Amino acid sequence: MKDYDVIIIGAGAAGLMAAVSAAKENASVLVIEHLNKLGKKILSTGNGKCNYTNRNQGVEFYRGSDPDFVLSSFEQMSQWDTISFFKELGIYPKEKNGYFYPYNEQATSVVEVFEMAVKNYGVNVLLECDLISVKKEKTFKITTTKGNFTGKNLIFACGLRAGRKTGNDGSAFQYIENFGHHFIDIVPALVQMKSNESFLKNLAGIRAETELKILINDREVFKDHGELLHIDGGISGIVAFQGSRYAAYGVLYNKKVKAVIDYFPKESFRTLYEELELRFHTLGKNKTALEAMIGFFPHKLVLSWYQRLNIDFKKPASSLSGKQLKELANIIKATELKITGTKEFESAQVCAGGVSTKEVNETTMESKIVPGLYFAGEVLDIDGMCGGFNLQWAWSSGYVAGHSAATKEK
Repeated sequence: MKDYDVIIIGAGAAGLMAAVSAAKENASVLVIEHLNKLGKKILSTGNGKCNYTNRNQGVEFYRGSDPDFVLSSFEQMSQWDTISFFKELGIYPKEKNGYFYPYNEQATSVVEVFEMAVKNYGVNVLLECDLISVKKEKTFKITTTKGNFTGKNLIFACGLRAGRKTGNDGSAFQYIENFGHHFIDIVPALVQMKSNESFLKNLAGIRAETELKILINDREVFKDHGELLHIDGGISGIVAFQGSRYAAYGVLYNKKVKAVIDYFPKESFRTLYEELELRFHTLGKNKTALEAMIGFFPHKLVLSWYQRLNIDFKKPASSLSGKQLKELANIIKATELKITGTKEFESAQVCAGGVSTKEVNETTMESKIVPGLYFAGEVLDIDGMCGGFNLQWAWSSGYVAGHSAATKEK
C-alpha cells in the first residue's frame, strides 16, 4: 500500500491545478481518474477553444448559496495569476472582449501542457481507475480497482453531474456524504431551457438579440441581455444559459416558472410603437403587414407574432389599427414562455448546487468536518456565468486546495 502526501479524486481542471500546486510544494501526489484521459472536460470548453479565464472577475459573476465564498480563493489566485501560470506552462494568451484563450485557440493545448506539468513534477496518475472505498483512520485509505493507497490529505475535485462522457457521473458523492458532508440540491446549469409553447417549433434556428427575464411564481429572479437561440421545444443561446439555473431550481421545487423575452431590448415601448406606426401607417402604403416588417425582424418571428395576435400577414399594413400595433409592440417587448424544465445533465456545461460551502473553510478549501479533507471546483456549491468564470473557479479553488493540503502542518 503506497502512501502519498496528497491524493486527488478527479483529473479535470480543478484536480489538475490542485496536483500541480501541491507538487510544487514538494508533496508526493496521486491523481485518480476513472476516465482514460486527463482533462477531458477541458477539451469541450469554449467550443473547443478553451476560454480559460476572463478579464472581469467578481462575486457578481458567481452563484450559489454563498457566492462570497469565492473571494478568498481569487485573492490567492486571480485571473492575472492564472494567465501567468499558463504562460509558464507555454500557453500564450489571446484576449477577445475580455475572454482569454490560448493563442492557438485549441483546448487540446491546455490539456497537453498539464500532461507535461504533472509528469515534470512527478505526479502519479491512475487513469481508468474506479473507487471501491474511501475511509479515514489516521490517514485516508483509498481502495480502487488498481490497488490500495493511503494519503495524509485527500482532495475531491470530482465535479458534479454535467456531462457524463467527461467523467462527471456522481460516483464519488457517496464517499463525500459518508464523511458527513451535505449537498445542496444539484441541477443542470448553463443549459437549454424547455418550453411546450407550440409556436417555438416554427422558430427553431432563429437567433435574436434580447433581454431575458426569468420569473419564479411571478417574482423576477434573473434579467440579462444577450443572444437568444430558438430551438424546437425551448430556448438556448448565452442569455438562456445564464438564466437556466434559476429555472431549473424553480421547476425542481414545483414553482411556476416563466421566461419573458424582449426582442427590442435597447429601446422603450414608446420608441417601438412609434417605429411600428411609421412602418405601417406612414410607410405602409402598398405593403402587406409582413412586408412592413422587412428589415426589422425575421419573417418567422413576425409570422409567429401575427399568428398569436390573429393578424393576417397578407392584409394591407395601413389597415392595422392602433390597438393592433400596441398589441404587436407588447408581444415584441414581452413574449412569455412557460418553462417546463431544462435539458438533462448530459447537455449542461456545469451544474448548480454541490457540497455546502458552509462546511468548508473558504481560505484553505479544507473541510470543517474532517481534517485533511479538501474540495475544489464544481463539486462545491459555486457555479459561474458563461465566459471563463467556471474555469477560473476551478483554477483558483484547485490551487488553494492543492497548496493548502501540501503545506498543512503535519
